[in-house]
Amino acid sequence: MNCRREFSNVTKTYLCTFYDILEDMVAKMEGAGLTNSLSNTFIDQMIPHHEGAIKMSRNLLQYTTCVPLQKIAANIVDEQTKGIENMQRIRERCGEKTNSAQDLCLYQRKFQRITQAMCLEMSNACSVNDINVNFMREMIPHHRGAIRLSENALCYPICPELLPILQSIITSQKKGIREMEHLLRCVG
Repeated sequence: MNCRREFSNVTKTYLCTFYDILEDMVAKMEGAGLTNSLSNTFIDQMIPHHEGAIKMSRNLLQYTTCVPLQKIAANIVDEQTKGIENMQRIRERCGEKTNSAQDLCLYQRKFQRITQAMCLEMSNACSVNDINVNFMREMIPHHRGAIRLSENALCYPICPELLPILQSIITSQKKGIREMEHLLRCVG
C-alpha cells in the first residue's frame, strides 16, 4: 500500500531519524553473538531493542505536542531504561544457565523470523504528515516484536532471574499497544 504524501520538513526529519534508529537497532540485535546461554543471548538481543525504543521515543518527544502521546513516550523511556539496567544487572549470573545446541538453534531461527517481521512491519508503516500517527504505527509493531521475542525465550530453559523481566516486558508492551491503538482510534 502506497500512502506517501507531501511531508513537512519536521516530518521528513522525524522519519529520517526513525529509519536510522531502526536500521541501527536491527543491526545490533542481529549482530548479538549467539552464546551457549539462551538467557545471555536474549539479553544481548533485547538491550538494543530497548535502546531503539528509547531513541524512537526521544525522537518523537522533540516534536509532539500531543499530551497523551508524550506520556506514552516518556513511559517507554522510563520502563525500557529500567529494563536495560535490570538485564545488565543479571547478565553475568544468567550466563551460568546454558542450553543445548538444539535449543539455541531453534530459539535463534525463531528470533530471526520475529525480528525480520517486526522490522518489515515497522519500516512499511504507512507514513503520513503526522508524526504522532507515524510513531504509533511504528511503535505498535516494535512492542509486538518484544512480546514475541519474550514469548520465544519462555519456550526454553532460562535463568530464573530473567523470568520476571520477560513477564514485565510482555505485560508493559501489551499495555502500551492498547494505549496506542486507543489513541490512534481517537485521532483517526
